[in-house]
Amino acid sequence: MTIEIHEVRGTSPGEAARRAIDVVLATTALAVLGLPMLVVAVLIRLTSRGPALFRQPRVGRGGEVFTLYKFRTMRLDGSDAAHRDLIARELRGEDTRVGGSTKLADDARVTRVGSWLRRTSLDELPQLINVLRGEMTLVGPRPCLTWEAEMFPTEFAERFTVKPGITGPWQTGGRSRMGTLDMLRLDRDYVRTRSLGTDVRILARTIPAMLRGDGAR
Repeated sequence: MTIEIHEVRGTSPGEAARRAIDVVLATTALAVLGLPMLVVAVLIRLTSRGPALFRQPRVGRGGEVFTLYKFRTMRLDGSDAAHRDLIARELRGEDTRVGGSTKLADDARVTRVGSWLRRTSLDELPQLINVLRGEMTLVGPRPCLTWEAEMFPTEFAERFTVKPGITGPWQTGGRSRMGTLDMLRLDRDYVRTRSLGTDVRILARTIPAMLRGDGAR
């Protein structure tokens, strides 16, 4: 299956306001969290081989591919074959949950520090750079991998009409307890009812969800 990208609309007053909020909040967050992020980067470098910052192609608004930044949580040169198989099974409608989670159980690629970063979502903080670059927004659909986008059914193409977000309905609504099809439905519903008010509510739920580690693995 291949994804069909819908036409992207021009900038509206709402989009301009959202962009202004993105820039102000992302700049403030980077200023406040700069030192803790440096500590995280040093910890990654000291405990596993490879760079602290992980760069990966992701699909953004209108199907454009951009480089996403994250703190590295995996060992180098690990195979993603099991992950690809998991997504394919979920898109076929299979129930892949193990212990209530749809994520790969005991993924050998994830480092000890990486496991903690994922539970707390601290690995996502470098995406504030993507927000400042205009490739992402604070609230939006999860930025998917290029091969994932190629597998998504065309009925979910609406998710690509807006920028992907650092947080969104998936991150605050279940995370790894949700399969790929559930995530896509959630993203589609979010895009159809999207508003600044909705985004503020999602942002307000994000920090408590991070502190609880809701559904993260």
